[in-house]
Amino acid sequence: MISYRRVAARAARAHLEVFGGFHPGPEDGLPEDVGTLLLLGPGEPGFWAHVAAEPEFTDGARDAMDRWSARVIGDMAAELGGRAFFPYGGPPWHPFIAWARTSGHAWASEVGILVHDRAGLMVSYRGALGLPGRLDLPPGGTRPCDGCADKPCRTACPVAALVPGGYDVPACKAHLAVPAGRDCREAGCRVRRACPVSQSYGRDPAQSAYHMGYFLA
Repeated sequence: MISYRRVAARAARAHLEVFGGFHPGPEDGLPEDVGTLLLLGPGEPGFWAHVAAEPEFTDGARDAMDRWSARVIGDMAAELGGRAFFPYGGPPWHPFIAWARTSGHAWASEVGILVHDRAGLMVSYRGALGLPGRLDLPPGGTRPCDGCADKPCRTACPVAALVPGGYDVPACKAHLAVPAGRDCREAGCRVRRACPVSQSYGRDPAQSAYHMGYFLA
């Protein structure tokens, strides 16, 4: 019998965590046999140490994280009799941002990007499991920004590339490419790190550096 607890326990074995879920309707663009969609993100602390030792990260090929996600979450889906969905590999592109907002655990932050009640601005989704039947789900969370008095994310970017009005990608990349951008390049986006919830999440800076490398490639 599939249950939320069983799925969460299976995900934890791969250092993944259920970052929310919902019972989809026709507007969510999912097959009719999907009764529950569960979003999966890195389980911290310890996610990076775990995946960095996996075969995809030692074979020298590109896209190690995506290939690891496809293998691990694909295996989970097969074991549980469900389907795996990923935020890459399109078209077609699955609406992960919309799914995240529907999950009751992620919202638009003070700077526009998603904020999660567990991962803060460090939220990322490695994939999703579409399962048959309507699993009993935990209640939704609370938007962290609503209780954040100082809102440090608004002023953390050294070049004001990520602000409430939008994201200046060229300015961000230009900053990352020069010596002054070393901190963001090696430890992760200052805006994401400024979030108090992000600071309690435990993400390894090496993981942020890995993603920054792909962002600049």
